[in-house]
Formats: sequence, C-alpha cells, structure tokens
Amino acid sequence: MASDTYGNQWYQPVAGLSNVGSYQVSAIPWVTGSLSVPGVSAEPMHISFPQVTRFIVVKNDSSSTSKLRVGFSRNGIKGTNYFVLSKGESFEGSLRVTDVYLLSDNGTPVAAHVIAGLTGIDRTNLPNNWSGSSGIG
Repeated sequence: MASDTYGNQWYQPVAGLSNVGSYQVSAIPWVTGSLSVPGVSAEPMHISFPQVTRFIVVKNDSSSTSKLRVGFSRNGIKGTNYFVLSKGESFEGSLRVTDVYLLSDNGTPVAAHVIAGLTGIDRTNLPNNWSGSSGIG
C-alpha cells in the first residue's frame, strides 16, 4: 500500500466484484454472432467470457419457431433453471457472470448471437459463475 512521507497509508482501490467503479466505467465490447445452438439432446453451447460481465444481451435469430434456452450453468440449462426466448426475442440484463449456456428447446438447432460488456475484473474472481446458487442450478 502506498504512503506519504509521514507514513500515512492511502487506500488504493482494486477492480473486484464489490468495487462499484468496476461497473461504472464503459464496458469492453465482446460480440459473437451467427451461432448455431444445438438441440436439446446435445451438450449445451458454452460461452465463456475472459472477464466478468457488466451486461449481456442474447438474441434468438432463428427464422423458424424454435425456442432458445438461456442459462448460467450446464446443470441449470439441462434441468429447470433457464429462461426461453422465442423467435426474434432478445434478453438484456445487467448481470455479472463469466459463462452463459445456450440450448435449443427442441431438436432443431437455433441461430443466435451474444453481446456482452466486460468489466476489468478477471474471471477468476467469480470462479463458479454462481453455479450451485439457489435458482441457478
């Protein structure tokens, strides 16, 4: 910790989950498009972010009536802890996560894209992506 010539210590904030400034600055853009999300019997598509997110946007780009499951753990999306986007629907949320899981709600692959705003917080600060928390899976 830094100090002045009289030995008084100064507080130096660090990027972290509880550091408000980490969420107030403009986010680092992260985008992926043209995803082909597998059907419900396959393994979910796992999107892993290099840092903790400030926000995420997920859109079902399907031209059919296929629905897209969105979750935050493999067990959650294969179980009951996920939400569904219909054709053309999107979700935007101010969420601090490191991983998103996508899966078609039936056997047909679904087109989708994901946009995220990243913080300066390294993903190791959120090692389990809330997995195992109530309502997440």
